[in-house]
Amino acid sequence: MIEISAPPERLPSPTTKPTVFVVDDDAAVLGSLRFLLETDGFAVRTFRNGTALLNARGAPEADCFVIDYKMPDINGIDLAGRLRQSNGDTPVILITGYPDSNISARAAAAGVKDVILKPLLDENLIKRIRRAIQDRSR
Repeated sequence: MIEISAPPERLPSPTTKPTVFVVDDDAAVLGSLRFLLETDGFAVRTFRNGTALLNARGAPEADCFVIDYKMPDINGIDLAGRLRQSNGDTPVILITGYPDSNISARAAAAGVKDVILKPLLDENLIKRIRRAIQDRSR
């Protein structure tokens, strides 16, 4: 008698979504960015201010940070500098509605990967996040 065994059980392949932490003091911006990023396949955690992010557990688990420049508790460039100390090479993308010629230079000095002007936060932001995560993994 020949026994036919069942094919080996296939385990589902782990599909880990890249995680983006978004920090903005405007609830409407947080909601729209969450929707945009989740729709494009990212896992998203949102924070209403920089202090909330700094106090959050799991911040090192982020694959990319998207941070607003102008917030009441700490500006995005200072927050990026603090994150650089604890999260090393995790890319930071700064978003701002206040274009200023000095922001890009100060942001680069703090280790910010890109600066994007609001309200242009659609495909442009998605492309830059994907590129930042991809560059980090090389």
